[in-house]
Amino acid sequence: MRAAYLYGHQDLRIEDVPEPEPGPGQVKIRNAYTGICGSDLHRYFAPRGAPTRLPDPHPLTGATLPQVLGHEFSGTVVQLGGGVDSVAVGDRVAVWPVYYCGKCAACRKGTVNACRSVGFHGLSSDGGGLAEYTTVPADMLHRLPDSVDLRLGALVEPMAVAWHAVGISGIHPPQTALISGAGPIGIGLWFALRARGVETVVASEPSLTRRAVLQALGARHVVDPASGRLAAAVEEATEGAGVEVAFDAAGAAAAILPVLELLAPGGRLVVVALHEAKAELNLSVLVQAEISMLGAMTSLPRDFDAVITAMADGHYDTTGWVDEIGLDETVSAIGRLRSGSAVKTLVHL
Repeated sequence: MRAAYLYGHQDLRIEDVPEPEPGPGQVKIRNAYTGICGSDLHRYFAPRGAPTRLPDPHPLTGATLPQVLGHEFSGTVVQLGGGVDSVAVGDRVAVWPVYYCGKCAACRKGTVNACRSVGFHGLSSDGGGLAEYTTVPADMLHRLPDSVDLRLGALVEPMAVAWHAVGISGIHPPQTALISGAGPIGIGLWFALRARGVETVVASEPSLTRRAVLQALGARHVVDPASGRLAAAVEEATEGAGVEVAFDAAGAAAAILPVLELLAPGGRLVVVALHEAKAELNLSVLVQAEISMLGAMTSLPRDFDAVITAMADGHYDTTGWVDEIGLDETVSAIGRLRSGSAVKTLVHL
């Protein structure tokens, strides 16, 4: 089979390798679509001499470089390992890609997404979605109903990240929200907020392309933060009250720190994006308005189920923001995503 292996800094190779065989408790999947994620870009562009994945080998999976990339994927079950009876050959599935230890403080609380040794299939495992086939534990699989195709199924993982963030934020109608950053997670936040009945959502995004995508999807309050109109847009949308919840899907301090002053008293900032650089924060802003800050880490299986149900109910639309490519185009697509000229790219296996 053909697979995309990451060897190190900007070194991704499409290779012919043997097909994997499922072990006990595992399932073999013929991959259909795989999304290229921001985490893949972080790995690909990691500076020379820096570990592309920490730690290496991974403490749970034992995986080392080279690594098949791709942790946002869907496919069809083609073979069952010993003892598997929860799925059947021919089932169409999305894959919750999280490995967790089950022993640390986070796992004991049930927040396995925040496991201290967390790993991901397609980032720190044997195999991934950017291959014709992969094998995963059967309990990672979530069946797709007939109304959710495999293309949409590959978007369940990033949309579940956004769904999880909205869930832990505690937001509910008629409260208002602000999204900073309109990449795939920002778009997912907008879908999740709308599906939960939150009508007033302000989005801040410097890219004209991404602003146009959100507007085409139906967003009414979309602002270029460089225009200096963000505060005015929030004041107009909330009648001067400020937003109850702000979501950081930008991953840049310059994008999110001004948002703290746009929160209503008692408001909440939920950080979804990974930040490559440290941010200086004036904690007095939090104190003076009793603002809370939360981190949102990946998703839980129940978020996958909720997103799949919402997709089946018609709450998600891929028009205008999802591109498709072949496996051989993966490296060039990574460059386009890094430059901001593409929003979301699915590799069609």
